Amino acid sequence: MEWTFFTNHAHVLVCLAGDGEMRLRDVAVKVGITERAVQRIVSELEDGGVLMRERDGRRNRYTIEYDQSLRHPIESHRSVGDFLQLVAFAPRNETRMPPADQVID
Repeated sequence: MEWTFFTNHAHVLVCLAGDGEMRLRDVAVKVGITERAVQRIVSELEDGGVLMRERDGRRNRYTIEYDQSLRHPIESHRSVGDFLQLVAFAPRNETRMPPADQVID
């Protein structure tokens, strides 16, 4: 595979929107990148206000900030929720996206 329409940041976001309790190791396998790369992307998404991490015992739970605007000027009129709705086909009024196994790859 030479290129895709979406970045690894978008792929990680789609995975965590589908399952906010997914282990980063599993996200890495699904996206096809290293776990360390996923950790960096998650940190960047947190720093950008797109993702929130909550500790739950030994695990993390990730919550998406659906109303956050997309970062690039071309799509900044759209929200993270708009993007996820397009990619994951979830109704806009849902608070969670469909499970990762139902998200179209």
